[in-house]
Amino acid sequence: MGYAQNFVLLALTVVAGTAAAVALVHAAIQRPDAFPAVDRQSKVIWVSILAAATAFIWLFGAIGLLGIAGVVAMLVYLVDVRPRVDSIQNKSWFRKS
Repeated sequence: MGYAQNFVLLALTVVAGTAAAVALVHAAIQRPDAFPAVDRQSKVIWVSILAAATAFIWLFGAIGLLGIAGVVAMLVYLVDVRPRVDSIQNKSWFRKS
């Protein structure tokens, strides 16, 4: 592989790994009752999934088989679960309340 390809893979891993770590922290600081209230898995399950996803991405890269599984788990949380958990608690990352 050339230097450019290695740089792109490293950049993808850093971005995905950072996003997974942010998702993990977000899940860890939420109220436990917010997850079942929006018909999702429990807080413990999501924190466990995101911890594994973060580890997989950082250990195996964002392109390896386990890394891709980690990226998918992180994206499901950030796109589906996080907005619902935030809305039920009247929180928002990007809009002023």
